[in-house]
Amino acid sequence: MLAVQLLVLALFAALAGRMWYMQVPQAEHYRELALASHTQKLIVPALRGRILDSSGEPLVSNRTELTITADYHALLDQDDDGAAVLRKVAELIDRPFEKLRSRVRLCGPETGRPCWQGSPYQPIPLAEDIPPRVALQIMERKSEFPGISAQQMAVREYPHDDLAAQLLGYLQPITQEEFEAREDLRAEFSGVDRVGRDGLEAVYDDRLRGDSGERILSVSAQGDVRGVLSRKPPEPGMHLVTSIDTEVQQIAQDALRGAVEQAKQQGKPVESGSAVVLDVRTGNVIAMASLPTYNPEVWNGGIDAETYHKLLSEDAGEPLISRALQGQYPPGSTFKPTTLAAAVKNGAQLNGSYSCPGSIGLAGRSWQNFEGGGYGTISLHKAIVVSCNTVFYKLGYDMYRQHRGSAKDGSRDPVSKMAHGFGFGEPTGIDLPHESSGRVPDRQWKKSYWKQTRDYSCKMAEKGYSDVAEEDPGHAAYLERLAREHCLDGDRWRGGDAINRAIGQGDMLVTPLQLARAYAAIANGGTVYEPRVARGFLSPDGKRVEKVEPVVAGKLPIDDRTLDYIKRALTQVPKEGTAAGAFDGFPQDKVSVAGKTGTATMQNREDSAWFASYAPADDPRFAVVAMIPQAGTGGAAAAPVVRKIYEGIYGFSGKDSGGRAAGEENGEGGAEPAEPALPGGQPPTALPSVREDGSIAPPDDH
Repeated sequence: MLAVQLLVLALFAALAGRMWYMQVPQAEHYRELALASHTQKLIVPALRGRILDSSGEPLVSNRTELTITADYHALLDQDDDGAAVLRKVAELIDRPFEKLRSRVRLCGPETGRPCWQGSPYQPIPLAEDIPPRVALQIMERKSEFPGISAQQMAVREYPHDDLAAQLLGYLQPITQEEFEAREDLRAEFSGVDRVGRDGLEAVYDDRLRGDSGERILSVSAQGDVRGVLSRKPPEPGMHLVTSIDTEVQQIAQDALRGAVEQAKQQGKPVESGSAVVLDVRTGNVIAMASLPTYNPEVWNGGIDAETYHKLLSEDAGEPLISRALQGQYPPGSTFKPTTLAAAVKNGAQLNGSYSCPGSIGLAGRSWQNFEGGGYGTISLHKAIVVSCNTVFYKLGYDMYRQHRGSAKDGSRDPVSKMAHGFGFGEPTGIDLPHESSGRVPDRQWKKSYWKQTRDYSCKMAEKGYSDVAEEDPGHAAYLERLAREHCLDGDRWRGGDAINRAIGQGDMLVTPLQLARAYAAIANGGTVYEPRVARGFLSPDGKRVEKVEPVVAGKLPIDDRTLDYIKRALTQVPKEGTAAGAFDGFPQDKVSVAGKTGTATMQNREDSAWFASYAPADDPRFAVVAMIPQAGTGGAAAAPVVRKIYEGIYGFSGKDSGGRAAGEENGEGGAEPAEPALPGGQPPTALPSVREDGSIAPPDDH
């Protein structure tokens, strides 16, 4: 009995000792464990930085809107997990019940999207942009809507509607793939955050989004919030200052829209177009217009399927696509300065005489001048001014014959080398996503393309194009002939390929941005810049200012003598050449424009119009390019767009010496801005600043 008593006493002593050890030496350790198991971290999203134009005017800002939210735990506490109250909300705001139900499901390994990726202690958005009367009903009848609230949340606002939509981009909810791939998002994700999905919003997402704050909540074992243990305020995102000038962007967009509408009235199947304005001294993008366009507001609150499909629909013109940097087109005669530079570097006489017949026989066939006319014996200067195709056909063919074997050692032929030196065939490096590379066809490219497509070509050569033949037997026969030729020996670089490329036709493709960069390099004396939209960043309090410096990508591979020769020829094109009609009455004595028209032809399509330019010709500041697919000739369709952009930049009235608006005889009207979009013809060099109240002050030099 004594032994049993001693054993019981020993056990009690051990238990007491263990309890003392847990309560005294280990008390702090267990207190921390208990606290950790009853706290939750709540992420507080930061206010996203604004996107500003070069003068500080907002292109994208923030506004608050009323949002209906749900308390996850309050819904779980209800007998039906909140189904009844969600049905009442769905009826009140006229939304599908299942859509609201899916929004409050917590994401997990077995949960399909849509679901809630944020904290269950975060208010879960059910519906955005709710009318105040609806929000008031919910707030005043809380007993009927347990767990439901209405609160203000920040969303993106676009003060200029569809202006520069593709360039700005938009926000979308974070995908599971992004959540898993980006550690910065996992660490600071609140659930209501959006990420940049395109344009500047995507490229500079990390700078615009700022740093999230946090609140540490004390939570009971039942999940009830007892209080806030600590707070860390969010740090708003940086404001992005762009090189875009809102007024020039609007002028470019309006001029382009007018040209597209006019072409439609003429019966042409025109649906799209683009225009680019670059600062030739920095590579900064002053304007980048693409039609059709859209209002990025459609992404706020979640985009519906019908609107989303319309943004990608070919019938609607695919407004989500930026033609300026994603569209790829044959450059036509705007490519001739590149061919001229290659020919002279290869031994052609810069000041020689060249025959410009109406047609010329080369590589076993006859090649026609545009509209069949000839100019006799002329200089290369005049060949640029009047855009003589046959001179450039011969230059291209001569280089082809001389360098027929250059592919054997993997080297490029003279035109291919020069084209790459001008920046064609590769991305420009602009700070925007999804840029196309264009294409410089040569022997290497053709062999690679043949390997990729030979099987399909052989199949179509045997099968034929019966679907095409029903509407156009001639075109079907043409396609079948091409397929057969490509199947048998499509890897051969032929004289016809080189001849077509010499005038920017055939398989040659460029983007409007690439062409604008090339002409900017011609204008500034040979420096090829990486185009940039961002000029700097401002902290919301104005204490931090970061400038984005220009980036030089290379130099044009031509000597000064050849470059000056090309520039003199381009200066005459709007005065007495193929763009003279479009620039009739333009005050060349005040601002001389240099440029080149281009009319690209494609099988079974209308001619596509180009005009590439820079101004002032004697002291260049801007390069302006316009491109309108299937609108006709460059001189008639694209050059008038460029003229209107220059008129807007410099504040010219658009009236000729006879008092008529430029293009008035064919239905156009002259632009009549009250004052120059860019006073003195200069973009600002300084950045905007932030005032004490957080508003933006324009640059000192604007």
